[in-house]
Amino acid sequence: MAYVDGFVVPVPKRSLKAYRAMARKAGKVWRDHGALDYKECLADDVKVGKRTSFPRSVKLKGNEAVVFSYIVYKSRAQRDRVIAKVMKDPRLAKMMNPRAMPFDARRMIYGGFKVFVEV
Repeated sequence: MAYVDGFVVPVPKRSLKAYRAMARKAGKVWRDHGALDYKECLADDVKVGKRTSFPRSVKLKGNEAVVFSYIVYKSRAQRDRVIAKVMKDPRLAKMMNPRAMPFDARRMIYGGFKVFVEV
């Protein structure tokens, strides 16, 4: 069964262009190492909920946008192999510095998920 890594990040609106450039580069690296799909999605119809919501989950500030991202793999084992290669890829070296990231990585939410239903 497929496996998915999911991410929710707050990105300053003034940094969306830089984030997009970083994501394009990262997506190419992930795909080159075997990821089946790589998507970065900009919030469009995302309201602040009373208790929970995407904006609340990342403590969104007024000058930020929510980005939801996901990467699809064949399996958890294949994901682990891809991640090991990605982390060693020199094309990502500069992007791995938290100070160089165009978003606040401390407020990023991420996790790995087994695909539960596929239609």
